[in-house]
Amino acid sequence: MSDFFQKYLLPGFIFQSVIIGGGYATGREIVEFFMSVGPLGGVLGIFTAMIVWSLTLAISFELARRTKSYDYQSFFSHLLGRFAILFEISYFLLVLLIVAVLGAAAGELISLNFSVSILWGTVGLMITVGVLVFYGSSLIEKFLSLWSILLYISYGAFFIFCVSVFGDKISANFAAVPIGEGWFKGGMEYSGYGLACMPAVLFCIRHLKTRKQAITAGLLAGPIAMIPALLFFIVMCGYYPEIIDEPLPVNFLLAILDSPLFKLIFQIILFGTFIETGTALIHSLNERIAMSYVENNKIMPRLLRPAVAIVILLVAAILAATFGIVNLVANGYGNLTYAFIILLILPLFTIGLWKIFIKV
Repeated sequence: MSDFFQKYLLPGFIFQSVIIGGGYATGREIVEFFMSVGPLGGVLGIFTAMIVWSLTLAISFELARRTKSYDYQSFFSHLLGRFAILFEISYFLLVLLIVAVLGAAAGELISLNFSVSILWGTVGLMITVGVLVFYGSSLIEKFLSLWSILLYISYGAFFIFCVSVFGDKISANFAAVPIGEGWFKGGMEYSGYGLACMPAVLFCIRHLKTRKQAITAGLLAGPIAMIPALLFFIVMCGYYPEIIDEPLPVNFLLAILDSPLFKLIFQIILFGTFIETGTALIHSLNERIAMSYVENNKIMPRLLRPAVAIVILLVAAILAATFGIVNLVANGYGNLTYAFIILLILPLFTIGLWKIFIKV
């Protein structure tokens, strides 16, 4: 892995890997936050979220570098002090929620395409995530960065394919539908939910050695993470507003494209994004536990890492089976996003900036 990629691009690709599975891989999340305000309003909301991501991640990465906080407990002890426990509770709930969404989406994906039980998708996700977290940061960095590059290629191909098939419908809807009210609110809400995943990126910040590297990596992370979402949103607008009611918009569009080979390849890439997100989030919890062992002059048992993953995935699977993907996204994400705006974004732009630029 080149030094330039590791210092300037890797954090952005890791961030994209963290958010994509529960952020826009199926399209359900983009629909929930942006589609109600129409095509142009949705694009404005997406750019709003991207700018907030870039600025907040730049501050986060520099604060993490300066304080050598490579796990979320250390980071939020510096940022929130005694109130760090509030973030920890909210973050754990979000991890359960996102992994539940991943489990539901993985099960439906495998079931719809291979006519097997939903259980197979969930079990496959559990096994793969367990193996990756067992081997730790080095393997996870390589897997997440490689799969993110494959994802960029596949989403680019998906965008071109959709435009070639129903590009006239996309342009017609952009021209005909006015900008709806609430696009800024949708962008802020989505940014709050997405930034809640920032702690899962902290393990790779140890590669950053200077302020320039940290701030540049943060500013680049926003576009790196959001460009695939923007491409996906644009093609979904071809079937606005009926796509709003689709639980898995990506499957809706793949059916319209009617290319079995492309559908198979894209679904494999999509399943990999679920693995990416689940792995990164659970790895962040393991890093938190590992730091607790270090503070007590002990070493975290290696087998505890996959054990943590399995327990979280099992609980999440129960949530997914109970509530379903649409309810989880609509109610869970919406309710938690304001907690992270209060506990992450506002403190970073006040306490975080003070600690970076003023406090000696």
